[in-house]
Amino acid sequence: MSIKDWPVGERPREKLLAQGASALSDAELLAIFLRTGLPGLSAVDLARQLLAHYGGLTALFSADQARFCEARGLGEAKFVQLQAVLEMSRRYLLDDLQSGPSLTSPGETRQFLLAQMRGLQHEVFACIWLDNQHRVLSYEPLFTGTIDGAAVYPREVVRTALKHNAAAVILAHNHPSGVAEPSQADRQITDRLVNSLSTIDVRVLDHMVVGSGMVVSFAERGWL
Repeated sequence: MSIKDWPVGERPREKLLAQGASALSDAELLAIFLRTGLPGLSAVDLARQLLAHYGGLTALFSADQARFCEARGLGEAKFVQLQAVLEMSRRYLLDDLQSGPSLTSPGETRQFLLAQMRGLQHEVFACIWLDNQHRVLSYEPLFTGTIDGAAVYPREVVRTALKHNAAAVILAHNHPSGVAEPSQADRQITDRLVNSLSTIDVRVLDHMVVGSGMVVSFAERGWL
Protein backbone atom coordinates (compact mmCIF):
# COMPACT_ATOMS: atom_id res chain seq x y z
CA MET A 1 0.00 0.00 0.00
CA SER A 2 1.29 3.45 -0.93
CA ILE A 3 1.73 6.03 1.84
CA LYS A 4 -0.84 8.14 -0.02
CA ASP A 5 -3.39 5.44 0.84
CA TRP A 6 -2.59 5.58 4.58
CA PRO A 7 -4.84 7.47 7.02
CA VAL A 8 -3.80 11.12 7.01
CA GLY A 9 -2.70 11.04 10.65
CA GLU A 10 -0.25 8.20 9.95
CA ARG A 11 1.52 9.76 6.97
CA PRO A 12 4.97 11.00 8.06
CA ARG A 13 4.72 14.48 6.52
CA GLU A 14 1.24 15.16 7.83
CA LYS A 15 2.16 13.69 11.23
CA LEU A 16 5.17 16.00 11.44
CA LEU A 17 3.07 19.05 10.61
CA ALA A 18 0.41 18.11 13.13
CA GLN A 19 2.57 16.84 16.02
CA GLY A 20 6.10 18.10 15.39
CA ALA A 21 9.24 16.27 14.28
CA SER A 22 9.89 14.77 17.72
CA ALA A 23 6.73 12.66 17.39
CA LEU A 24 8.16 10.73 14.43
CA SER A 25 10.17 7.53 14.60
CA ASP A 26 13.63 7.24 13.03
CA ALA A 27 12.08 5.38 10.09
CA GLU A 28 9.43 8.06 9.55
CA LEU A 29 12.01 10.86 9.62
CA LEU A 30 14.24 8.98 7.20
CA ALA A 31 11.25 8.31 4.93
CA ILE A 32 10.64 12.05 4.62
CA PHE A 33 14.28 12.49 3.58
CA LEU A 34 14.05 9.62 1.06
CA ARG A 35 10.74 10.98 -0.33
CA THR A 36 10.00 7.83 -2.35
CA GLY A 37 10.25 4.10 -1.85
CA LEU A 38 10.89 1.27 -4.28
CA PRO A 39 8.52 -0.99 -6.22
CA GLY A 40 6.62 -2.91 -3.56
CA LEU A 41 8.10 -0.84 -0.74
CA SER A 42 6.79 2.41 0.72
CA ALA A 43 9.31 5.05 1.77
CA VAL A 44 8.75 4.04 5.41
CA ASP A 45 9.31 0.34 4.63
CA LEU A 46 12.49 1.22 2.75
CA ALA A 47 13.63 3.40 5.65
CA ARG A 48 13.12 0.50 8.07
CA GLN A 49 15.17 -1.80 5.86
CA LEU A 50 17.98 0.77 5.61
CA LEU A 51 18.08 1.31 9.37
CA ALA A 52 18.28 -2.45 9.91
CA HIS A 53 20.99 -2.78 7.25
CA TYR A 54 23.22 -0.03 8.64
CA GLY A 55 22.38 -0.49 12.32
CA GLY A 56 20.62 2.81 12.97
CA LEU A 57 20.67 6.47 12.00
CA THR A 58 24.11 7.19 13.44
CA ALA A 59 25.78 4.44 11.43
CA LEU A 60 23.89 5.44 8.28
CA PHE A 61 24.83 9.11 8.64
CA SER A 62 28.46 8.22 9.41
CA ALA A 63 28.91 5.94 6.39
CA ASP A 64 31.36 7.04 3.72
CA GLN A 65 30.17 7.44 0.14
CA ALA A 66 30.92 3.88 -0.96
CA ARG A 67 29.25 2.33 2.09
CA PHE A 68 26.26 4.68 1.87
CA CYS A 69 25.62 4.03 -1.81
CA GLU A 70 25.80 0.25 -1.59
CA ALA A 71 22.21 -0.12 -0.40
CA ARG A 72 19.28 -0.31 -2.79
CA GLY A 73 17.35 2.95 -2.74
CA LEU A 74 20.37 5.12 -2.04
CA GLY A 75 22.93 6.63 -4.37
CA GLU A 76 25.22 9.55 -5.00
CA ALA A 77 22.41 12.13 -5.16
CA LYS A 78 21.05 11.04 -1.77
CA PHE A 79 24.59 11.01 -0.33
CA VAL A 80 25.12 14.61 -1.46
CA GLN A 81 21.74 15.62 -0.01
CA LEU A 82 22.55 14.00 3.32
CA GLN A 83 25.97 15.64 3.58
CA ALA A 84 24.36 19.01 2.92
CA VAL A 85 21.75 18.40 5.63
CA LEU A 86 24.40 17.33 8.14
CA GLU A 87 26.60 20.33 7.38
CA MET A 88 23.65 22.72 7.74
CA SER A 89 22.92 21.13 11.13
CA ARG A 90 26.53 21.63 12.24
CA ARG A 91 26.50 25.27 11.14
CA TYR A 92 23.18 25.86 12.88
CA LEU A 93 24.59 24.50 16.13
CA LEU A 94 27.73 26.64 15.76
CA ASP A 95 25.68 29.80 15.09
CA ASP A 96 23.51 28.98 18.10
CA LEU A 97 26.59 28.44 20.27
CA GLN A 98 28.24 31.67 19.14
CA SER A 99 25.12 33.80 19.55
CA GLY A 100 24.25 32.42 22.96
CA PRO A 101 25.38 33.41 26.46
CA SER A 102 28.61 32.30 28.09
CA LEU A 103 29.45 28.64 27.52
CA THR A 104 29.18 27.19 31.00
CA SER A 105 27.38 23.89 30.44
CA PRO A 106 29.50 20.76 29.85
CA GLY A 107 26.36 19.08 28.49
CA GLU A 108 25.88 21.76 25.85
CA THR A 109 29.53 21.46 24.83
CA ARG A 110 29.24 17.68 24.61
CA GLN A 111 26.21 17.85 22.32
CA PHE A 112 27.90 20.37 20.08
CA LEU A 113 31.10 18.31 19.79
CA LEU A 114 29.18 15.10 19.15
CA ALA A 115 27.38 16.82 16.26
CA GLN A 116 30.67 18.10 14.86
CA MET A 117 32.93 15.07 15.34
CA ARG A 118 31.02 11.82 15.80
CA GLY A 119 31.39 9.50 12.85
CA LEU A 120 34.43 11.19 11.30
CA GLN A 121 36.66 8.66 9.55
CA HIS A 122 39.92 10.33 10.64
CA GLU A 123 41.10 11.91 13.86
CA VAL A 124 40.54 15.66 14.04
CA PHE A 125 41.88 18.04 16.70
CA ALA A 126 39.84 21.22 17.21
CA CYS A 127 39.55 24.19 19.53
CA ILE A 128 36.57 26.14 20.84
CA TRP A 129 38.02 29.62 21.42
CA LEU A 130 36.37 31.73 24.14
CA ASP A 131 36.62 35.33 25.31
CA ASN A 132 37.16 36.40 28.93
CA GLN A 133 33.45 35.90 29.68
CA HIS A 134 33.54 32.42 28.13
CA ARG A 135 31.49 33.42 25.11
CA VAL A 136 32.32 31.44 21.98
CA LEU A 137 34.56 33.25 19.50
CA SER A 138 35.12 30.38 17.10
CA TYR A 139 35.12 26.62 16.64
CA GLU A 140 38.13 25.68 14.59
CA PRO A 141 39.45 22.26 13.48
CA LEU A 142 43.23 22.63 13.38
CA PHE A 143 44.78 19.26 12.65
CA THR A 144 43.60 16.19 10.77
CA GLY A 145 45.35 12.85 10.91
CA THR A 146 44.98 9.22 10.01
CA ILE A 147 42.77 6.79 11.90
CA ASP A 148 45.68 6.35 14.33
CA GLY A 149 46.09 9.95 15.39
CA ALA A 150 46.67 13.59 14.50
CA ALA A 151 49.94 15.47 14.91
CA VAL A 152 49.23 18.47 17.15
CA TYR A 153 51.68 21.39 17.10
CA PRO A 154 51.54 23.68 20.18
CA ARG A 155 53.10 26.57 18.25
CA GLU A 156 50.22 26.54 15.76
CA VAL A 157 47.66 26.39 18.58
CA VAL A 158 49.29 29.41 20.24
CA ARG A 159 49.33 31.32 16.95
CA THR A 160 45.63 30.65 16.43
CA ALA A 161 44.81 31.74 19.99
CA LEU A 162 46.52 35.06 19.32
CA LYS A 163 44.64 35.46 16.03
CA HIS A 164 41.32 35.18 17.87
CA ASN A 165 42.50 37.21 20.87
CA ALA A 166 41.16 34.35 22.97
CA ALA A 167 41.19 34.26 26.76
CA ALA A 168 40.32 30.59 27.12
CA VAL A 169 39.92 27.43 25.07
CA ILE A 170 38.23 24.04 25.15
CA LEU A 171 40.35 21.47 23.33
CA ALA A 172 38.67 18.56 21.57
CA HIS A 173 39.48 15.62 19.38
CA ASN A 174 37.71 12.49 18.23
CA HIS A 175 38.63 8.81 18.33
CA PRO A 176 37.47 7.19 15.06
CA SER A 177 37.51 3.82 16.83
CA GLY A 178 34.47 5.02 18.77
CA VAL A 179 36.17 4.49 22.15
CA ALA A 180 36.38 7.85 23.93
CA GLU A 181 38.83 6.81 26.66
CA PRO A 182 41.85 9.18 26.50
CA SER A 183 45.26 7.69 25.82
CA GLN A 184 48.52 8.52 27.58
CA ALA A 185 49.52 10.47 24.45
CA ASP A 186 46.31 12.52 24.78
CA ARG A 187 47.27 13.46 28.32
CA GLN A 188 50.81 14.33 27.33
CA ILE A 189 49.83 16.66 24.48
CA THR A 190 47.25 18.29 26.79
CA ASP A 191 49.98 19.08 29.32
CA ARG A 192 52.16 20.56 26.57
CA LEU A 193 49.29 22.72 25.31
CA VAL A 194 48.41 23.93 28.83
CA ASN A 195 52.03 25.00 29.33
CA SER A 196 52.33 26.64 25.90
CA LEU A 197 49.06 28.56 26.16
CA SER A 198 49.79 29.71 29.69
CA THR A 199 52.67 31.80 28.29
CA ILE A 200 50.10 34.00 26.53
CA ASP A 201 47.56 33.90 29.41
CA VAL A 202 45.08 31.59 27.68
CA ARG A 203 43.39 29.12 30.03
CA VAL A 204 42.63 25.57 28.94
CA LEU A 205 39.21 24.91 30.47
CA ASP A 206 38.84 21.35 29.24
CA HIS A 207 39.96 18.75 26.75
CA MET A 208 37.10 16.59 25.50
CA VAL A 209 37.55 13.30 23.66
CA VAL A 210 34.67 12.34 21.38
CA GLY A 211 33.80 8.72 20.74
CA SER A 212 30.67 7.05 19.42
CA GLY A 213 27.91 8.67 21.45
CA MET A 214 30.19 9.44 24.40
CA VAL A 215 32.47 12.35 25.34
CA VAL A 216 35.12 12.15 28.06
CA SER A 217 36.07 15.38 29.85
CA PHE A 218 39.57 15.91 31.22
CA ALA A 219 38.22 18.54 33.62
CA GLU A 220 35.66 16.12 35.06
CA ARG A 221 38.40 13.54 35.51
CA GLY A 222 40.40 16.09 37.54
CA TRP A 223 43.23 16.19 35.00
CA LEU A 224 43.06 19.95 34.48
